[in-house]
Amino acid sequence: MHIETTAIEGVLILQPKVFGDARGFFLESFNQNVFDEAVGRHVDFVQDNHSRSARGVLRGLHFQKAPRAQGKLVRVTAGAVFDVAVDIRRDSPTFGRWVGVELSGENHRQLWIPPGLAHGFLVLTDTADFLYKTTEFYSPADEGAVRWDDPDLAIAWPDVGEAPKLSAKDAAAGRLRELA
Repeated sequence: MHIETTAIEGVLILQPKVFGDARGFFLESFNQNVFDEAVGRHVDFVQDNHSRSARGVLRGLHFQKAPRAQGKLVRVTAGAVFDVAVDIRRDSPTFGRWVGVELSGENHRQLWIPPGLAHGFLVLTDTADFLYKTTEFYSPADEGAVRWDDPDLAIAWPDVGEAPKLSAKDAAAGRLRELA
C-alpha cells in the first residue's frame, strides 16, 4: 500500500496495491497492521457505513464532537466523488484548511480522516457507492455540520453542471466561525 501525506497533519491518502488481469482485479481493502503502521498508532473501528448517492448530491461537511469525535476511513466502490476533509481543530496550525481528493471505484484510493475534522463529498458520476469505517458509533447528540459553501473555507468543489443536492440539515448548517 502506498501512503501519501496531505497538507493537513494526519489526513492520509491510501492507495492499495491492485492486482488485475483479464478476469478483473483483487485488492486488500483493509489490513489492521498496515493501517496502524501508516497512521502511527493502533486504531479501532467500531462501525461500517455504506451510502449510495446520485450525481450532484453533496453530503457534509459532517463531524461528531469530542468525546465522540469520529475518525473515518473512506472509499468509493462504484462511481466517483470529490471527497473533502476540513480541519476544525481550533488548536491546530491548519485550522480552517481543507484537502480534497477524487475517490472512485476505478482509482481505489482511500482517505483517512482523523477525529476532529469535518468531512463531506460531492458525487461526480450518475451514482456512487461510498463506504466508510468509523472509530466511534454514530451519536446524534454529538453530531455537527459546517456549511459546504462557507466562504471562509473556500472549498473548490468541482462543477457537476447543476446546483448541489443537499439534505435539509446540510442546507441549514452554520459557518465554521460559528462553532463553539
